[in-house]
Amino acid sequence: MAVKHPYVTSSAGLAQTIAQLRRSFPASFGADTMKKLGIAPNNETYIINALRFLGILDAEGKKGPAVGTVFTQHADEDFQAGFSEIIKNAYEDLFGLHGEDAWTLPTAKLIGYFRHTDGTSEIVGKRQASTFQSFATLSGKIDGVKVPTPKVQRTEKVSTKQSRSKAPASKALSEQQETAQSPSPSATHLTVSPPANTAPNGGMALTVRVEINLPAGGDQETYDRIFKSIRENLLNGNIA
Repeated sequence: MAVKHPYVTSSAGLAQTIAQLRRSFPASFGADTMKKLGIAPNNETYIINALRFLGILDAEGKKGPAVGTVFTQHADEDFQAGFSEIIKNAYEDLFGLHGEDAWTLPTAKLIGYFRHTDGTSEIVGKRQASTFQSFATLSGKIDGVKVPTPKVQRTEKVSTKQSRSKAPASKALSEQQETAQSPSPSATHLTVSPPANTAPNGGMALTVRVEINLPAGGDQETYDRIFKSIRENLLNGNIA
């Protein structure tokens, strides 16, 4: 049994070909044109057969009747709408069985459908399923797999910027911690001890003990102000 449904060995090459035809659709497009453009090396024949199956190219490599104005649509949404109709018409039997759900069928079901319909091997069936999923991706029906491109230089710049932005914050936090741990220059404690005994005249004896915590980094002027305040308010003050 002849293989009815197409398959390609490079989904990336298929996407590049469709993108090229959207930019410029030549009067004749074939394997020789693809080689000149450097698109999908060693996969040209498979892609040409797939485009013929869709009706995008005819047997002579010219624009097929199914194309219409699809490849002249600039907006991706407009192109995808027209391209999806091309796919549905080409895979008429598949969509006749599953309707719109055909776009998102699990890979195993797609493989089973193509192997049963075309009598293909497991490898060919997998490629047929992968090719249909590539068409579905180009139609905007499913999300394709995107491989991120590492950008080492950009990452280093971002890391350096982040490190610089964190430095002032760390310095500010350190200063706040030092401020919180440093003793106040005017920290003075007044302790009143309970009476140990009575005075000779029968009155109550009162003992006052003053504790002064002097700042380690204070200057002489700071110390003078502290002791001056003690003399004025405690030693020379009048107690009622």
